[in-house]
Amino acid sequence: MARRTVREQFQSWCFSKYHGRALTPGSLLRYIFRDSGLVAILLLISMTCLQVAGQHKDGHGQRSGSPAAAGYSVLEPITSGNLTIFPVTADTNHETAQFITLDEGIRAGTVVVSEQGQTAGMVRPGSTRPVGGGAEVNRLALYNKSGRPLLLLAGEIVTGGKQDRVIAADRIIPPGPDAVDLGVFCVEPGRWVGSSNNFGSMKSQMAQPSVRRPAMAAKSQAMVWAQVREKSGRMSASVPMAPAAADTTSYARVMADENVQERVDRVAAPITQDYEAVLRHLKQKKAVGVVVAVNGEVMWADIFGSTELLEKYWPKLVRSYAAEAVTSGATKVSQSTVSAKSAQQFIDALGGEKEVVETEAGVFSRADVTGDGYRVFTLTSLLPKMNFEVHITKMKDHQETKGRLDVHPPPRFRVE
Repeated sequence: MARRTVREQFQSWCFSKYHGRALTPGSLLRYIFRDSGLVAILLLISMTCLQVAGQHKDGHGQRSGSPAAAGYSVLEPITSGNLTIFPVTADTNHETAQFITLDEGIRAGTVVVSEQGQTAGMVRPGSTRPVGGGAEVNRLALYNKSGRPLLLLAGEIVTGGKQDRVIAADRIIPPGPDAVDLGVFCVEPGRWVGSSNNFGSMKSQMAQPSVRRPAMAAKSQAMVWAQVREKSGRMSASVPMAPAAADTTSYARVMADENVQERVDRVAAPITQDYEAVLRHLKQKKAVGVVVAVNGEVMWADIFGSTELLEKYWPKLVRSYAAEAVTSGATKVSQSTVSAKSAQQFIDALGGEKEVVETEAGVFSRADVTGDGYRVFTLTSLLPKMNFEVHITKMKDHQETKGRLDVHPPPRFRVE
């Protein structure tokens, strides 16, 4: 963990010094040589030492600084229909009580989300200048007046405003008086009329993995819309919904339909009940996350920095997994084909061939790692006395994340 902290600080310094450019080690050295050959030599020695340290392997063949070496272990699965959940434990639990969640903040009235044009001016991270203009599909304004750092997860849904939106990426927002520019994707392509001034949170549900995936990996509004239409259509085909839900383009309204909720609950309830009973016994073993399999295929993992965070997000997460199971449809693959060994292998492989890191100095860093057939997203807190990995998402890299496919979006909205 210490090695990662040094690297993150180094990358943050490079990012600010070289005008926000994403630099490879080679291009970085070329820039530094222009400034000072001596500095370049010292940095080269430092980077070589860090690389050697990072490549030191333990007795199991894992890098000693890798997440797999942090002690993630999967336990025996819990199954419900075509959904299988493997609890994950870790050797370390961090202190995360200082974080406030979106649901907690909105419920208390200390976190407010609104359309951009309804604020006096937003402040982008790292800037003191307000951002003006009217409402935009992929931007919202967020105030965090809670006095605590706010943790946002990609896939959390806010409802209201001119359209329902889904949070685009994990991030930490420190408390402050100014509105923060929040990146989002629309999950309601058929509306651009304000239903309320501010947004509420969808407390019982977050976007299912197939909707989170294009938002996080492809970063494509068209692909998010495509998944919303596909999953809403599949839900409508498998569950008789009320006319208001069947005729809407709102993903949130489809998932809030009583019949849909009952169907999702039928899948989620056995796992929720079993898991909560097991979780009470797993606290001493430091349960921090899950590996998810649907129709016999391991396809997703959510890992947190503490058992406390897992418990806070568990009701929303398990329902998102259940929605994925319902809209995927059961296959002939038996549940016995999903082994703890395959889940362990999935969570062990968290490194990759390419890594892109975004950093908000002193607040958080967000790493996007591309591996062989998978993507890993890691949110690391850089707050004082809170320097640790807060949330890790691993997804099987389906075709829609490998490039911008030819997806036809709905007609453009007139932004006022």
